[in-house]
Amino acid sequence: MRTLNVGILAHVDAGKTSLTERLLYAAGVIDELGRVDNGDTQTDTLALERQRGITIKSAVVSFVIDDVLVNLIDTPGHPDFIAEVERVLDVLDGAVLVVSAVEGVQAQTRVLMRTLRRLGVPTLLFVNKVDRTGARDDAVLREIAEKLSPSTAPVNLVRGSGTRDAHVVPYRGDDPTFTTRLVEVLADHDEEMLARFVDGATIPTARLRTSFAALSRQGLVYPVLFGSAITGTGVAELMSAMTELLPAATGDADGPVSGTVFKIERGAGGEKIAYVRMHTGTLRTRDRVSFGPDKDAKVTSISVFERGTASPSPLVRAGRIAKVWGLADVQIGDRIGATRHRSRRPYVPPPSLEAVIVPRRAADRGRLHAALSQLAEQDPLINLRQEDGRQELLVSLYGDVQKEVIQATLADDYGIDVEFRETTTVCVERPIGVGAAVEFLGAHRVSTHHSVAPTTAEPNPFLATVGLRVEPAPTGSGIQFRLEVEPGAMPPAFFKAVEESVRQTLRQGLYGWEVIDCLVTMTHAGYAARQGRRGVTFDPRVSSSANDFRALTPLVLMAALRRAGTGVLEPLHRFRLEVPSDTVGALLPTLATVDAVPRTQRDLGTTWVLEGDIPAARVRALQSRLPGLTRGEGILESGFDRYAPVRGRIPVRPRTDHNPLNRKEYLRNVRRT
Repeated sequence: MRTLNVGILAHVDAGKTSLTERLLYAAGVIDELGRVDNGDTQTDTLALERQRGITIKSAVVSFVIDDVLVNLIDTPGHPDFIAEVERVLDVLDGAVLVVSAVEGVQAQTRVLMRTLRRLGVPTLLFVNKVDRTGARDDAVLREIAEKLSPSTAPVNLVRGSGTRDAHVVPYRGDDPTFTTRLVEVLADHDEEMLARFVDGATIPTARLRTSFAALSRQGLVYPVLFGSAITGTGVAELMSAMTELLPAATGDADGPVSGTVFKIERGAGGEKIAYVRMHTGTLRTRDRVSFGPDKDAKVTSISVFERGTASPSPLVRAGRIAKVWGLADVQIGDRIGATRHRSRRPYVPPPSLEAVIVPRRAADRGRLHAALSQLAEQDPLINLRQEDGRQELLVSLYGDVQKEVIQATLADDYGIDVEFRETTTVCVERPIGVGAAVEFLGAHRVSTHHSVAPTTAEPNPFLATVGLRVEPAPTGSGIQFRLEVEPGAMPPAFFKAVEESVRQTLRQGLYGWEVIDCLVTMTHAGYAARQGRRGVTFDPRVSSSANDFRALTPLVLMAALRRAGTGVLEPLHRFRLEVPSDTVGALLPTLATVDAVPRTQRDLGTTWVLEGDIPAARVRALQSRLPGLTRGEGILESGFDRYAPVRGRIPVRPRTDHNPLNRKEYLRNVRRT
């Protein structure tokens, strides 16, 4: 049996979860339809999802269409949970993007489609709610071509749109409207068809269908289907299109084990459960597998998704999705086994907000840290931090809805009542010059080129020599570490300790923000060899250990970074505003007050479209003023675009480490721990 792993995505309230429910019902997996309003759907299993009527966590359900096993992954629709969506994209064979026939193409719809196109995920567009009053099938079709992709073609049409009797009928092969549109779309990607189209030759219907299916499976054209999740019209056609127009999973079940972890949850006993998409090979219980950087564990149990639920199984083969137990240290995004799978590498925009979270009962402080640590396993971008000075916990956020969800989850699942205090924008630092520093082993000084001054005249209290040079790296390259000393100059474990310490230390730069796009080169290395005769117990007082290098590296690195200097950058969003033409005059001065800079403006007759940049910290201010300035008709889209230098006073974030910028404080803290 073939396997098809499909994600279902949409703007919030487009009917995505209702469509998932209808698919399960049509496939015979459930006997009765659940409703989002009633809180009894199959995929919204969290209490908070049922209460709010929104999807917060991705969920996997399965059903069979003919000879194809479909694993359907229902994803969140609210933009605050975009990271949850993007993590799923790397494990999909295809996607269904749901568009409302009433609201049309909405802000999040565009964001999702841009991501799907960028990653090359084959996608079907399902226009839902054709039975609802106000449904605009023809207008929505034009919006899809204009705002999502011109490479779209409808495969059915609606009769009785906007009524309870609305139903869909397939286009016939001899329908000139259908064939002309289809040929135009296919000709952009099919040279033979383009030639026949230009020559005016008749193209057989079978040839059109073959080309359409092939290009759809490659993610080059996007079929559009109409229907209603509530009445069920068009759902059978969607199910047929999924097996015909989306590519089935591939992968050699006899090859090396390779998989991707895209979700983590905790079981009833607190055990960690990893959701794994297998790319190649066969994973069995009791197999010992590697994952992440230098980790391995034994698989203790497996449940494979099939026919509506996850059932215990001794193995999971390539192409399938399974829940795996036993990988206690696994994290979201880890590769299981071999890494030959070519990742689509979805770009998850970083959270632009950080908030202080405190328990309303002081006695819950320890429990709160443990609970947030578990939530960070399920969503690594929460990025839990503790500020040592004020003993406060901080979490990273995308928006206010995510804040409400964290608050409710802590109350419902952990019994911890919390409140959020000040919320700030998350900035980053980037080196602006080149700086170097070195500290030599005190009593066992090594020979070196004295091109770099020691970091201090004070003695080096650690049994290690570390020299580092810091310089800017290309934008988007992250932290790079390389050696300028011979790899054999000291044991590999010591080099590894230095690199790990470098990466850990650069989470807080000169102003307390994470350092990005930085090249760190190790220029000096030295150690005290193991002392004593053969068979004599290791003496840490006169022999170097990895801990010496871990402890010394932050002092040297921050000294080099101070000499290089850093600039603080704030997140900048790219915005798109669609407003009535007669409101532009009043809107432009407001854009200036929130530091938004329009880059392009287009007059579309009754509406104007403005695109430009706005600091992330000012987006909410623009959102709050927009309805009053545009009679409630303005539509704002925004999303992280890049980092830009902070204008005005440089913000400083309190440190949560041992503060290697202050030598005496750092050494005192290190000795204490």
